[in-house]
Amino acid sequence: MKFGRAPTTKQTRADTPRILSARLTTLGGVIAAKALFWLSLGPLLWAHVAYPLAASALARVRTRGVASRPIEPAVSVIVAAYNEEEVIERRLENLLALDYPADKLEVVVTSDASNDRTHELVERFAPRVRLIVNARGGKVAAQNRAVRETAGEILAFSDANATWAPDALRQLVANFADPDVAYVCGQLVLEAADGSNREGVYWRYEMAQRHAESRLGSITGGNGSIYAVRRADYIEVDPKWGHDLSFPYRMVQAGRRAVYEPAARAFEKPTPSNETEYRRKVRMFEHCWEITLRGSMLKQLPPGYLVEVISHRLLRYGSGILHLVLLAASLALAGEGPVYQVVLGGQLLLLVAAAAGVGIARYYVLVTWATVVALWNYLRRGVPAAWEPARDAP
Repeated sequence: MKFGRAPTTKQTRADTPRILSARLTTLGGVIAAKALFWLSLGPLLWAHVAYPLAASALARVRTRGVASRPIEPAVSVIVAAYNEEEVIERRLENLLALDYPADKLEVVVTSDASNDRTHELVERFAPRVRLIVNARGGKVAAQNRAVRETAGEILAFSDANATWAPDALRQLVANFADPDVAYVCGQLVLEAADGSNREGVYWRYEMAQRHAESRLGSITGGNGSIYAVRRADYIEVDPKWGHDLSFPYRMVQAGRRAVYEPAARAFEKPTPSNETEYRRKVRMFEHCWEITLRGSMLKQLPPGYLVEVISHRLLRYGSGILHLVLLAASLALAGEGPVYQVVLGGQLLLLVAAAAGVGIARYYVLVTWATVVALWNYLRRGVPAAWEPARDAP
């Protein structure tokens, strides 16, 4: 029997650099994967768990109050509408029945070129309600024109599908007794969904953070259902941006406050299903990415508020990318120890629960994935100022 010759010392020495290089490459890959693992897991845990807890705890010991009191300034309530024939009559009846002096209340519907019966239905409320018809240009463009054509000291805004509590407007404007306050957002109460949407669970979590941020100084985001701005502080932002995200930080940049008033309540039903909510979130996050990347969002902010904006906004919008990085790193590190295996198992369990239709898991996965799709859409084609509302097929 013949045996191959044992490698000579010279051959062994020649192979050593290649072996060492392979080992270093493998080691470098593991180190890189571990770095990506912690650089994605850490921000996710901070944004979704640690930051909300820290903000709530800090707000209990460092509260900045609002010097609110009952006042009755002239108010222009502006309702932006696009094809709202199903809800506009109820919206206007609700506004005209508010507990506020009629001689100090101006109600305007600014239509973004509605082509259903919205105009006809609004005109039935004349002269108590005024209709402004715009060329199709998006919600913000319609709001900007309405502001220019109204006279109220306070500008209040509402979506067409919302309903306000009778005292909601009084609760909103009471905050403007404080001269530092420029923007006030009310509380949107989501009624029981008709279908599978689980946004209500998330919304309660979001409202708790908004309450803490307001007590610390200013909120980082509002909602379109119920908010108000002092006319002197109103800014005509890019029509692609929207007021919900752009107004709070712009007010803070100007040295003003944007606060949350939970006693000013508006009511809406969420979209019927998680899938419909996903489509709505994709559309919304496209505008969020536009503001984040082009809106000078992180400039000229006080340090504490900058941390809030990064934690509550920037990291949330980037959560889909962070999850993808974390999943890839966890798969690469599955054999490196129990920490990586547990995190990988948790991610896989979340995906399985979402696929099985578990409500909150499905909602979280769809909304998180919406941030990725929205960024891709934004980078690929930009974002339009106007959009079609997301509705379930009949």
